[in-house]
Amino acid sequence: MKTVYRFATLALAMLAVSVYGFSQKSATAEKTTPALNLVRGAIGTMYSNTAWANYSVLTLVPGAGLIPITSTQTVFYLGFTAGTEADISNMVLYTTARGGTTITAVTPVTRGGVSNPSIILTSTSVCPTQPIGATDPCIVRMDPTSIVLSALNDYYFVVYFTDDSNNSSIGGAQPNYNVSSLEGWYVGSTDETGLTVGESIPTGCCRVPDFLMFVMSN
Repeated sequence: MKTVYRFATLALAMLAVSVYGFSQKSATAEKTTPALNLVRGAIGTMYSNTAWANYSVLTLVPGAGLIPITSTQTVFYLGFTAGTEADISNMVLYTTARGGTTITAVTPVTRGGVSNPSIILTSTSVCPTQPIGATDPCIVRMDPTSIVLSALNDYYFVVYFTDDSNNSSIGGAQPNYNVSSLEGWYVGSTDETGLTVGESIPTGCCRVPDFLMFVMSN
């Protein structure tokens, strides 16, 4: 059973956290290229939705919600609000026709060059502000993917969290209000990252997203 804790903060504070997270990224990545939202991301007050061992988390990035920005890549940012280590077994991006559920392409998503990273949430090099929480989420940047998002398609970002004790205590950032273009849901006790072209997206959409906070150009 998922446990949700509500924390109140100001939207301005949340925006400050977001900007801070991107400034940390720019110290080790592209310093002169701005990170622009490709869709309206998750801001404002946050929940901490906890206990994710053996869950697949799915987030819809709708083609209808894309901002008309020119970008040669897509970068995903995950928000963590609790725990010490997040163990990911796999991450993928499924493409469908806009409004459709049949998968037309599968794109791997990685962090540090691997699709099954372990993210140490107690490390200040990963999460500069300690301890992390709903008012101070740790925003973690995934590696850029070469896919260019199109308004003719919908996209489903899927993360499967390993069935282990670490993931039993991690928390995912969840917007208090769905002011984002992102929508999500989750599936327990199954890995939904191994689907192939021609198969269908699992049913369950839609509600406020968990973990995925931003989809950006850099």
